[in-house]
Amino acid sequence: MPTSPVKTRIPLTSFGHLITEVKRQLLGIEAPATVELTGWRKHFNTYTLQGRRNCVLVTYGALVLTAAAYMMIRRNKEEKTGAKPASP
Repeated sequence: MPTSPVKTRIPLTSFGHLITEVKRQLLGIEAPATVELTGWRKHFNTYTLQGRRNCVLVTYGALVLTAAAYMMIRRNKEEKTGAKPASP
Protein backbone atom coordinates (compact mmCIF):
# COMPACT_ATOMS: atom_id res chain seq x y z
CA MET A 1 0.00 0.00 0.00
CA PRO A 2 1.46 3.40 -0.91
CA THR A 3 2.15 5.78 1.91
CA SER A 4 2.18 9.52 2.05
CA PRO A 5 5.35 11.58 1.82
CA VAL A 6 4.04 13.37 4.91
CA LYS A 7 5.24 11.73 8.14
CA THR A 8 1.91 10.29 9.32
CA ARG A 9 0.49 6.90 10.13
CA ILE A 10 -2.51 7.48 7.87
CA PRO A 11 -2.40 5.46 4.63
CA LEU A 12 -2.72 7.29 1.33
CA THR A 13 -6.10 5.68 0.66
CA SER A 14 -7.71 7.31 3.70
CA PHE A 15 -10.37 9.89 2.86
CA GLY A 16 -9.23 12.16 5.67
CA HIS A 17 -5.69 12.08 4.39
CA LEU A 18 -6.94 12.87 0.88
CA ILE A 19 -8.64 16.00 2.19
CA THR A 20 -5.46 16.95 4.06
CA GLU A 21 -3.37 16.54 0.93
CA VAL A 22 -5.82 18.59 -1.15
CA LYS A 23 -5.76 21.39 1.41
CA ARG A 24 -1.97 21.29 1.48
CA GLN A 25 -1.41 21.18 -2.27
CA LEU A 26 -4.23 23.34 -3.64
CA LEU A 27 -4.88 25.78 -0.84
CA GLY A 28 -1.49 25.88 0.83
CA ILE A 29 -2.98 25.09 4.23
CA GLU A 30 -0.54 23.28 6.51
CA ALA A 31 -1.44 21.59 9.78
CA PRO A 32 -0.04 23.55 12.71
CA ALA A 33 2.67 21.97 14.82
CA THR A 34 1.49 20.63 18.16
CA VAL A 35 3.37 23.36 20.00
CA GLU A 36 1.44 26.02 18.05
CA LEU A 37 -1.88 24.79 19.41
CA THR A 38 -2.80 26.61 22.62
CA GLY A 39 -5.87 26.97 24.80
CA TRP A 40 -8.97 25.03 23.84
CA ARG A 41 -7.55 24.39 20.35
CA LYS A 42 -4.95 22.14 21.94
CA HIS A 43 -7.71 19.79 23.15
CA PHE A 44 -10.33 20.17 20.38
CA ASN A 45 -8.79 20.06 16.90
CA THR A 46 -8.90 17.98 13.73
CA TYR A 47 -5.15 17.54 13.44
CA THR A 48 -4.47 15.07 16.27
CA LEU A 49 -6.23 11.83 17.18
CA GLN A 50 -6.83 13.05 20.73
CA GLY A 51 -8.36 16.28 19.42
CA ARG A 52 -10.68 14.37 17.08
CA ARG A 53 -11.66 12.01 19.90
CA ASN A 54 -12.49 14.94 22.17
CA CYS A 55 -14.69 16.50 19.46
CA VAL A 56 -16.57 13.22 19.07
CA LEU A 57 -17.04 12.86 22.84
CA VAL A 58 -18.42 16.40 23.13
CA THR A 59 -20.83 15.74 20.24
CA TYR A 60 -22.10 12.49 21.80
CA GLY A 61 -22.39 14.19 25.19
CA ALA A 62 -24.47 17.00 23.71
CA LEU A 63 -26.80 14.47 22.06
CA VAL A 64 -27.25 12.57 25.34
CA LEU A 65 -27.95 15.77 27.29
CA THR A 66 -30.47 16.90 24.68
CA ALA A 67 -32.28 13.55 24.82
CA ALA A 68 -32.29 13.59 28.64
CA ALA A 69 -33.68 17.14 28.74
CA TYR A 70 -36.40 16.20 26.23
CA MET A 71 -37.41 13.16 28.28
CA MET A 72 -37.57 15.21 31.49
CA ILE A 73 -39.71 17.91 29.89
CA ARG A 74 -42.00 15.30 28.37
CA ARG A 75 -42.39 13.53 31.72
CA ASN A 76 -43.22 16.82 33.48
CA LYS A 77 -45.91 17.64 30.91
CA GLU A 78 -47.49 14.20 31.39
CA GLU A 79 -47.54 14.62 35.18
CA LYS A 80 -49.17 18.06 34.96
CA THR A 81 -51.93 16.97 32.60
CA GLY A 82 -52.50 13.63 34.32
CA ALA A 83 -52.55 11.87 30.98
CA LYS A 84 -50.74 8.62 30.49
CA PRO A 85 -49.20 7.67 27.15
CA ALA A 86 -51.30 5.22 25.17
CA SER A 87 -49.83 1.74 25.04
CA PRO A 88 -50.34 -0.42 21.95
